[in-house]
Amino acid sequence: MPLRHCERGQRISSETAPELFRRFASCHDGVLVPVTALLFLCLTSFAFAFNFPTLTGRVVDQAGVIQSGTKSDIEEMLKNLEDKSGIQLVVATVKSLEGSDIETYANQLFRTWKLGEAKKNNGVLLLVAPAEHKVRIEVGYGLEGTLTDALSSVLISSDIVPRFKTGDFSGGIARGVDGIISILNGDSAEWQPKAAVRSDDHFSNELIPILFVVIFTVILIFMIGRSLRAGHDVTRNGRRGYVTASSLSGSSSWSSSSDSSSSSSSDSGFSGGGGSSGGGGASGSW
Repeated sequence: MPLRHCERGQRISSETAPELFRRFASCHDGVLVPVTALLFLCLTSFAFAFNFPTLTGRVVDQAGVIQSGTKSDIEEMLKNLEDKSGIQLVVATVKSLEGSDIETYANQLFRTWKLGEAKKNNGVLLLVAPAEHKVRIEVGYGLEGTLTDALSSVLISSDIVPRFKTGDFSGGIARGVDGIISILNGDSAEWQPKAAVRSDDHFSNELIPILFVVIFTVILIFMIGRSLRAGHDVTRNGRRGYVTASSLSGSSSWSSSSDSSSSSSSDSGFSGGGGSSGGGGASGSW
């Protein structure tokens, strides 16, 4: 018997799924939109489900690009950092970003591994995707004021990427880890964007005399133009006139700025501490 009414307890085994959904929607007019939205969210979550590597230690080298000796040295550095400060810095290399951009992948991997302490959110992830030629430093909420986006960006572009370009992944990762630890310990002078500031200052110093010449030329042309117009008016009206300039002043100012717009792998029971990240950090490519 076909289903004609939406009544509790009525048999529906003879209905197909699409027909059942249509009849449900017709009987529950205000429920169709929320149900559709819920189905969409479920499908979206499946679409963005990544096959993340397991967090087996402070260095997870899924891509297999870190030399064993360097890996051991990095693991010891990371353990010492965590023992002294509580900051959990993890290095990960992956075989693929699975079609995602590195920002999304790194943020979700960070959240899946829950790096850093839950109350302090003091985790950091250095992620390398050799196949896509991408690298990112993902920073936990609690460290965004120390390991800033700008510092992370300079560290990646100046110390990590140049080594990656030559195929030295071990060297680039080791240098990146050393730089991150130095910044977290308060020694960030080496990675301040000084070059941009010096370039702007040099440009400003050269611009000053040129600017004065331009201003003087414009004023002179303006005065000559007014004098000629005034003389023309006096001649046309048949009477004598004078052109005076009671005051003339000009000023110009500008500023330039640089946008600050960045144990061993077999540790028993190693895991994240419940921390999270809001997307702070920086990315690079080569």
